[in-house]
Amino acid sequence: MSDASLWAALADPHRRAIVALLLERPRPVGEIVEACGLSQPSTSKHLRVLRDAGLVRVRQDAQRRVYALDPAPIAELDAWLAPYRKLWSTSLDALGRRLDETATATETATAAATVTATAPGESSDEEDADTSTPSPKD
Repeated sequence: MSDASLWAALADPHRRAIVALLLERPRPVGEIVEACGLSQPSTSKHLRVLRDAGLVRVRQDAQRRVYALDPAPIAELDAWLAPYRKLWSTSLDALGRRLDETATATETATAAATVTATAPGESSDEEDADTSTPSPKD
């Protein structure tokens, strides 16, 4: 089982759907056929590719073949992806910090523009709302 065969097996959306089904629990071929909406021969071909790549195991249960995920190849893929996950996490954290800085700068600029827009002798809406101090005209 090579990395290339794992990636090739997972490249097909039908095979990824089968892997997702088997993630829940082992299933007989009939259930996989029904859940995927594929023909039985087509489903069997996809299962063979997954089996050849080492992603699934099959066991005979009376007249049925029951397929289950083999976690070892998935763990190998996860280990291979770990440095890339770290890279993306670092990049997304930096993006989050930049967006926070931009939002803070925008809020500060908006507040400064509001104060500047209020002419001398006029009151802002916030000051108009404060009625506890009588005006000199009273």
